Amino acid sequence: MKKVASLRYGVIFKKAFCDPEIFTAFVRDIAGINIEIDRVETEKEFDPPVGYIKSRFDLFAQDLKNHVVVDIQHERYPDHYDRFMHYHMAAILEQVANARNYRPGMTVFTIVVLTSGDKHKTDMAVTDFDPRDRKGNPLGEIRHKVIYLCPKYVDDETPEPFRSWLLAIQDTLDEEVDETVYQQAEILKIFDHIEKDSVSPAERAVMFDEYAKEQLQEEKFAESEKIGIEKGAKLKAMETAKNLLKMGLSLEQIARATGLAIEDIQAETTDI
Repeated sequence: MKKVASLRYGVIFKKAFCDPEIFTAFVRDIAGINIEIDRVETEKEFDPPVGYIKSRFDLFAQDLKNHVVVDIQHERYPDHYDRFMHYHMAAILEQVANARNYRPGMTVFTIVVLTSGDKHKTDMAVTDFDPRDRKGNPLGEIRHKVIYLCPKYVDDETPEPFRSWLLAIQDTLDEEVDETVYQQAEILKIFDHIEKDSVSPAERAVMFDEYAKEQLQEEKFAESEKIGIEKGAKLKAMETAKNLLKMGLSLEQIARATGLAIEDIQAETTDI
């Protein structure tokens, strides 16, 4: 077993996937395209920005020979479907800004890796921009795609080669991997890149910051969820109070039955 840093952290994910060999193998197996690149940019931004929002791409590479742009994003947000669609469109529009027509010079593929999971609980989903006829046949006009991956939900039905990559990413989350399970050279290279002893003090500091941010977000989510439940319970109790009032019960009886304050019942039932 090898001790590794978890790929749940953006800084560790970038450390592994900024390797051009790993990046190209991942793109080949996930997007089904072969790209030729010399480097992978991290924290890529367009200058000037496209639109009113400055998008920042976690991992960004351009294959000028084959006219392909690939962006890999790694972070979970409440709005990640819309957020990364915006990033995807920004990468398309940035090309059109200096073109002679609306057809961008390069096809854009965006791969979003959601290591924390997603409400839909599916291992992968695809936004395909190619128009289709009424029988569902693609016209082959537009190749741009956004691919969402959730390693947490990989199972026996997840097809290869997706399954190996998702299993490997998920396997790192407990900071320990069994290398003997994996055969692919690029996946084994990931484990070498993120071996615990190879994580620098600066990278570890960023990991701690990411962990603290994640905990704060979870606490805020839990608090919001608690408030929502309490509001829902109060609304249900108030609806019960209104029905009991129509049946002729006194305010005191209704307060005892619902747990609501008499003042709150009076304020919400003045029209009854």
